[in-house]
Amino acid sequence: MKTDIILCGVGGQGILSIATIIGEAAMNENLYIKQAEVHGMSQRGGDVQSNLRISSSPIASDLIARGQADVIISMEPMEALRYLPFLSEEGWIITASNPFVNIPNYPDIQRIMDDLKKVKNVVVFDIDKLAKDNGVPRSANVILLGAAQRALGIEYEKLENAIRRVFARKGDAVVEANIKALAIGKEAQS
Repeated sequence: MKTDIILCGVGGQGILSIATIIGEAAMNENLYIKQAEVHGMSQRGGDVQSNLRISSSPIASDLIARGQADVIISMEPMEALRYLPFLSEEGWIITASNPFVNIPNYPDIQRIMDDLKKVKNVVVFDIDKLAKDNGVPRSANVILLGAAQRALGIEYEKLENAIRRVFARKGDAVVEANIKALAIGKEAQS
């Protein structure tokens, strides 16, 4: 088993929380894991990207080479395109559809969507609307994780258990909101 994952988005969108949940699930399966993070600007609004490598055998490098990512999970559509050169031929992009317009020359969203549609395996949907409509507005990132579950090759229950462990210190309401968000994402992908 080997899965190379690029998580990307903008600071404050919960990319590192997704990485923590996936990492927790993988470690509890006694899998090897390596992670490298890039924080574009050390504040909300800057580019955030994480390479997450999971394997049943030892991993030499924490960075994913061009053309080797099995999955790109993106909280922002332009960021998904930024890392497209890293996606393998059979790889998946699972991305939010709503842009986070944080630069004056943000590209036309229709052009971004047209470029994403050219990818063989792509899922694009409005996680923000799903989060608001289902009463979990602060868990849109976990909705995206739920939608990516099958592409990750990690059992759904393992991600649920990881959410319980990762968010336990924040209380039952936060845990339950994130469990609900994971289920919403899985359902959106069905």
